[in-house]
Amino acid sequence: MSYEMWTEKYRPKFLDEMVNQKEIVERLKSFVKARNIPHCIFAGPPGTGKTTGALCLAHDLYGDGYREHLMELNASDERGINVVRETVKTFARTRSIGEIPFKILILDEADNMTRDAQQALRRTMERFTETCRFILICNYSGKIIEPIQSRCAPFRFTYLSKEDQHAYLQHIIQKENAQVLDDGLNAIFEVSSGDLRRAVNALQAAASAGKPINGETVYSVVGRANPTDVRNMVVLAMKGDFAGARDKLREMILKYGLAGSDIIRQIHIDIFRSEIPERWKIKLADTIGEIDFRLVQGSDEEVQLSALLARLTEAGYEMQRGA
Repeated sequence: MSYEMWTEKYRPKFLDEMVNQKEIVERLKSFVKARNIPHCIFAGPPGTGKTTGALCLAHDLYGDGYREHLMELNASDERGINVVRETVKTFARTRSIGEIPFKILILDEADNMTRDAQQALRRTMERFTETCRFILICNYSGKIIEPIQSRCAPFRFTYLSKEDQHAYLQHIIQKENAQVLDDGLNAIFEVSSGDLRRAVNALQAAASAGKPINGETVYSVVGRANPTDVRNMVVLAMKGDFAGARDKLREMILKYGLAGSDIIRQIHIDIFRSEIPERWKIKLADTIGEIDFRLVQGSDEEVQLSALLARLTEAGYEMQRGA
C-alpha cells in the first residue's frame, strides 16, 4: 500500500475530473474555451475543491506546462503589505510568454490578509490586469474588502453530497486495494460532513491499520466517539441512570482520548437527532451552550460534563412527569 498523501495523489488534474461542483465547473470551462478569465474569488467551506478548481483551470488553460504561468501564495503565512508590494507586484508586472498573454496568481486563504495588504492588492489587481489574473481563495468572502469583491467574479463552493463523496472514495479504494465496509464509508462521511480532504485523510489513516475498515476503526483514528456510544450515554442519563451514564462518559474518554469540547459537540448533535419534544431540545441546547462556554473559559472537563449529564437526568425525570 502506498504511503504518499492520497489527497495529492488523487487530486483531480482537469476540470472534467472535479467532484460535484457542476455549475462552477461549467463556468470555468467557458473561461477555458474563451481563452480568457476575470479576477475570481473562490469562497466556501474547506475541502470542497477551491484550490483544486484553480489548479485545474490553469491546467486546462495552459496545458501540461501550466506551472510556468502560475504562482501560489498562502496568504495566512504571507499576509502583510510588503508581500503585496514585493512578491505579488513583481510576479504580476511581467507578461507571460505563450499563447495566453497573462499569468495566474492564486492567493490561498486570502481572508487572512490584513486590510492594508488587501488595499495594496486592490491597486495591484487594477494596474496589472493585462499581465496577471488573480484567483483569491477564502472560506469567508465577507472578510475580503468590498473594492476587491467588486473586481472579481464570485464562485461559491458547497459541501459534497454523501453520494458524490462515496463515489470518489470508491475510486481510491479500488486503486489502493483497500477493504472498506459500508458502515466504514458512512462513518467517514459522518466525521467529514462533506469535506472531501478530511474524508480522504480519514480513509488513508484507517487503511494504514491494514485490516478491513469499519465504523469503529474510522472513529478511533480520527479521535471521535462512535455516535452509538454517545447516544447510549444520553439515553442512560435521560432514563435516570446517572451513574451508568457517567461510567460511559469515562469509558469514552479513555477509549477515544476525547477532549471535553468534542464530546459536547457530539451530544449537541445527538440531542437534535433525538425524538424528544421541541421545547426540551431548546432547553437542553441552552444548557449545552452554557457548559461549552465554561469549558472554553478553562473549567474542569469532568466536572462540567458530569453537570451536563446531571441536567440530562433531571430533564428525563421532568419529561416522564409531563412537566
